[in-house]
Amino acid sequence: MKSHDVTSGDGTRIHVVETGNPDGRPILFIHGISQCRLSWDRQLNSDLADDFRLVAMDLRGHGLSERPGAEAYLDSKLWADDVDAVIRSLDLNHPVLVGWSYGPLVILDYIRHYGEDIIAGVNFVGGITKLGSEEAMSVLGPEFLGIVPGLLSDDEGISGQNLEHLVRMCFSDQLEPEDLSAMLDFNVSVPPYVRQGMFSRSINNDDLLPLIKKPVLITYGDLDKIVLPAAADQIKAAIPHAQLHKMDNADHAPFWNDAANYNRALRQFAESL
Repeated sequence: MKSHDVTSGDGTRIHVVETGNPDGRPILFIHGISQCRLSWDRQLNSDLADDFRLVAMDLRGHGLSERPGAEAYLDSKLWADDVDAVIRSLDLNHPVLVGWSYGPLVILDYIRHYGEDIIAGVNFVGGITKLGSEEAMSVLGPEFLGIVPGLLSDDEGISGQNLEHLVRMCFSDQLEPEDLSAMLDFNVSVPPYVRQGMFSRSINNDDLLPLIKKPVLITYGDLDKIVLPAAADQIKAAIPHAQLHKMDNADHAPFWNDAANYNRALRQFAESL
């Protein structure tokens, strides 16, 4: 596993890891809110590495990336610059962009500002494409919405308790103790102001989705309580050529719940590009 630090447009340092076949099609993994590159462990350490160049970035404010101030999470262009910096600094040749949960918002930030010419395709995983409206809230589960205030709390006890709830909702209640501990560690390492900034964005990509020409794979778990399956149907309706991939008995992180199934689908998608 190689590690890199790249500099984004506003000077923020973004941490990236890569593994796999350096001559293979690059796949860039973009995690969700309060998570990190380690969320993709079951992809980075899989047989995908035999054929693909696997790259995972820590979003700004997460993991080992730099944590700029509160205003650095509101601007669509800043998120777009982060992805562009990774693609260009690592010389990723027509990568597949994989975004989980909040990750599709970041991918769409990138496409809005940089277009899609130098990417090969997109995989949205349990993802949202808008924030800050009643319509956006309608595809978020009530159990998740109930813990959002706690996720944004500056009280360590309150935020920690709600972050554990979030982790269990993402990865199911069947986590091994060591996995739960590791996930809690990287969740609580994210300052509350980062989550506050990310949740406070008001963005609607309904205008952008129908314009996407590159192949799109929409993956979702049928048991997802955070981003409801209706969100996948909405994205599919906006991007008619997209492929819809429902994963049975999977929660918000289907790539973890059933890694073999997810990895197989991602491989087939990437090989078709």
